[in-house]
Amino acid sequence: MDYLLVFVGGGLGSMARFAVGTFFARWLGAAWPTGTLVINVGGSFLIGLFLTLAAEKWGLSPAFRYFVATGFLGGYTTFSTFEYETQRLVEVGATGYAGLYVAASVVLGFAAALLGVVIARRV
Repeated sequence: MDYLLVFVGGGLGSMARFAVGTFFARWLGAAWPTGTLVINVGGSFLIGLFLTLAAEKWGLSPAFRYFVATGFLGGYTTFSTFEYETQRLVEVGATGYAGLYVAASVVLGFAAALLGVVIARRV
């Protein structure tokens, strides 16, 4: 059953990632991977918030945590896409943008995860 929950959650998360990525690409263009940055930072916040609430406040079952954190958020966040887009920026000579993208993703992602944990512990 746990595998099925991860599978379904992952599918839903992947569809959400596609929708968010497409929205940002159409809105701002695809020259800089804004959608992936938003997805990864938002996913970092959500996993920090959800897992802290699930474990410390709500006492949710491991099965539900698998569905949301491993499944949905695992399908939603995009580390492999992040790495590929960074490589593409370097390949086209946009090394400054590549460095900015890596730094923003790591720093903002960590800050978002930390913020999620802090908020979860205060509610």
